[in-house]
Amino acid sequence: MTSLARRRLLTACALSACGFARAGDVFAASDRSDNRNVIALVMKSLNDPFVTTMIEGAKNYQRHFAAQLDLQTYGTQTGNDVAGQIKIVESLIDAKVGAIVIAPADSKALLVPAAKALAAGIIVIAIDNPFDDAAQDAAKVTIPFVGPDSRRGARLVGAYLGTKLKAGSEVGIIEGPLNDHNARQRTLGFRQAMDTAGVRVAASDSGDWSEASGKSIALQMLYARPTLSAFLCANDSIAIGAIDGIRIAGKQGRVMVTGYNNIDAVQPMLQDGRMLATVEQFGARQAVFGVDVAVKAILEHRREGDLSPFMETPVEVVTKAQAFKFRN
Repeated sequence: MTSLARRRLLTACALSACGFARAGDVFAASDRSDNRNVIALVMKSLNDPFVTTMIEGAKNYQRHFAAQLDLQTYGTQTGNDVAGQIKIVESLIDAKVGAIVIAPADSKALLVPAAKALAAGIIVIAIDNPFDDAAQDAAKVTIPFVGPDSRRGARLVGAYLGTKLKAGSEVGIIEGPLNDHNARQRTLGFRQAMDTAGVRVAASDSGDWSEASGKSIALQMLYARPTLSAFLCANDSIAIGAIDGIRIAGKQGRVMVTGYNNIDAVQPMLQDGRMLATVEQFGARQAVFGVDVAVKAILEHRREGDLSPFMETPVEVVTKAQAFKFRN
């Protein structure tokens, strides 16, 4: 099949029959006589704006192209609902779907059901958050990852913050969940950027991707370390919470904040200076690219081992000056 033909078939079919369900609503194997052409997109919290962006990319395809392959989309109640995602994947294995494209909530724990899916002959593709390398080695599997280099994105936004700080300044890092690969990589990137800038990481704590955790941690850090000049936040929701914590502490204009994901809600904050910068990682494209790999594997009868282990997608720092180009 030519590249053009494959693209036409992808746009004519992938994402065109998107069903949206939470963990308890996965279809049973008996619902279809043959699910080999079903691609299941398994996301984290359906309440997360970044996840919504990825799903919106699927919906846009759905609006414009007719269905030939069936894509079903699932999500959990919260961003760290590991058990919910495991339940979804196990149900999809029972349903004998053709491929699972997943943004794993836990890069180690989700490898167990993912390996079961591989053993059942199901193609598995990771997006947004790769599976843990050591866990893959131990399980003797390789699951392709389609997505950005989170450490690089964090390093880039951290380097931009570093240009705004004096050497010797103190900052705090508000991380994502410790069991999340992306969260750990972003923390490493933040720290590398601060080391390069000669800035001290005076405090670090992990949140749960939510505004509430960002607000609570920011307040604790500000009261414990009133000399903090900035917060580096693992995602935009945490950053929004940190901005609220700065307001409550009466430190508006004195503590800078960086985020990650470039969701719609932070655009006014970039414009008025409450947020210094964030990172665009093109979530909608990630979902499409991941499905593209799955579609290609199904149509061309490829095995998991035939697929490239890492297909990198772009990241870009977004400041007030650049924000407009991502919204037009």
